[in-house]
Amino acid sequence: MYQYDTLDKEFLADRAAEFREQVGRRLAGEITEDQFKMTRLMNGLYLQLHAYMLRVAIPYGSLNPVQLRALAQIGRTYDKGYGHFTTRQNLQFHWIKLADAPAILDALAAVDMHAIQTSGNCIRNVTADPYAGATAEEIDDPRVWSEAIRQWSSLHPEFSFLPRKFKIAITASAKDRTAAKVHDIGLMVRRARDGTLGFEVIVGGGLGRTPYVGPTIREFLPANRLFSYLEAVLRVYNRHGRRDNSYKARIKILVAALGAEEFARQVEAEWEKVGAAGDLPDTEIARIRGAFAPTSFDTLVNRSEAFEEAKAADPIFARWARNNLRPHKRPGYSIVEISLKGIGDTPGDATSDQMDLVADLAERYGQDDIRVTHEQNLVLPHVKLDDLAVVHAELRRAGLATPNVNLISDIIACPGLDYCALANARAIPIAQDIARKFENQDRAELIGELKIKISGCINACGHHHIGHIGILGVDKKGEEFYQLTLGGSGAEDAAVGSMLGPALPANRVAEAIDVLVDVYLRERQGEERFLDTVRRTGVAPFKEAVYADAH
Repeated sequence: MYQYDTLDKEFLADRAAEFREQVGRRLAGEITEDQFKMTRLMNGLYLQLHAYMLRVAIPYGSLNPVQLRALAQIGRTYDKGYGHFTTRQNLQFHWIKLADAPAILDALAAVDMHAIQTSGNCIRNVTADPYAGATAEEIDDPRVWSEAIRQWSSLHPEFSFLPRKFKIAITASAKDRTAAKVHDIGLMVRRARDGTLGFEVIVGGGLGRTPYVGPTIREFLPANRLFSYLEAVLRVYNRHGRRDNSYKARIKILVAALGAEEFARQVEAEWEKVGAAGDLPDTEIARIRGAFAPTSFDTLVNRSEAFEEAKAADPIFARWARNNLRPHKRPGYSIVEISLKGIGDTPGDATSDQMDLVADLAERYGQDDIRVTHEQNLVLPHVKLDDLAVVHAELRRAGLATPNVNLISDIIACPGLDYCALANARAIPIAQDIARKFENQDRAELIGELKIKISGCINACGHHHIGHIGILGVDKKGEEFYQLTLGGSGAEDAAVGSMLGPALPANRVAEAIDVLVDVYLRERQGEERFLDTVRRTGVAPFKEAVYADAH
């Protein structure tokens, strides 16, 4: 992974010292909360319902064991012994005391981490495929470009005070594991017929109050022209983006208002003005690429007798292998996805002890590499087939071996009203209720891929719009209700779901999901996924079944 140099380290130490001084002024009453707010937000510190929340940046979801252990220790020392992994591949601590925040930033800086630009109207953490460098599907390693964008965008003087927050995702595989099409900019790595590396550029996606799947504004952008083009996009946004209305300030609103064709025309005109001077030199990209040189793999065959024997001997291990392992580009290796969605657990939470265990496994069996997924799980991208049985045993002892990746209990959920001051309803208990309803693993596998996403408010931090089943918490005269949508997707076939019908009370949500599943199992044809069946039949048969008692 990329290693911070002396300049990076000095900058983080200076930034932490500066924040310590400002926190001291706030605690002493020398500045008001309003005067302090911008400073704390630009350092990732939010004031939520019960305490401060610190959002730690994990660029493109990549961690080493030293960093993960540091996060574990922060959780143990300054929080309640856990952290929450988010849909932007970041980590949040939800019980932070203001007086402790400077010490936490010091601890992060000591392991080349920070919380800069995890808030504010700036370019946020760039997300990328968590299987980067491990999957044979990818055209190029998206981490190279994600890191280059991180360096280019950090404290960029022109783009530090945009009309609204700005999010970029990069995927280099046909299978999109980043939800690129619902980002402000989605970059999909492509290769031209002559072998030239480039990007399909998607601009104006987003969720929240007005969800959009972003349109493609350039089918192919040569990779060496990426940064001048990004500059052109952001300049057009900075010039025309709404600053008078925060609800209409995202770039998706601008693209929709101008139309994709006109927006693209303006970007192309601005790009011509920026010119090649706006691009990074090839030597700089080569320098960054060197940090992601292929890991040193052993020469193995693509079959392990130990792995096959373990599957034959242990049905629990076999189920985990079936659901939580993915093919690796190298013979004899596997990608291991670690579910943070144990039945009854809070989706995305990991205890400090669990983080330490994953760090240990990465050191012993995973080439010091850990990833965070946008679906709130963890990944060990390089594990030998021979080692999978012992890795599984260790994960199982730590409560991290739930065999449910991409199944119905692998639920995305925001913190909701349990933590967030913006939320209208709780999301965590709903996720827990649904997971318990479908804890029978045989039935979960019979259902197959089904992505449920839950948000506690219209801001859509739980990505409910793009769930196969989406669940939105709403407030009705002080009571929590839940609006269901069907047919959304955040993958390469991205789509915004269709509303099912009137919102349901909390105690009916899990039951309604059970009804939806029964309709799917009755209606599906052949190997159809839940999403395929909904798209073929429409929502009518599902709606009729859920609201039958109302007629």
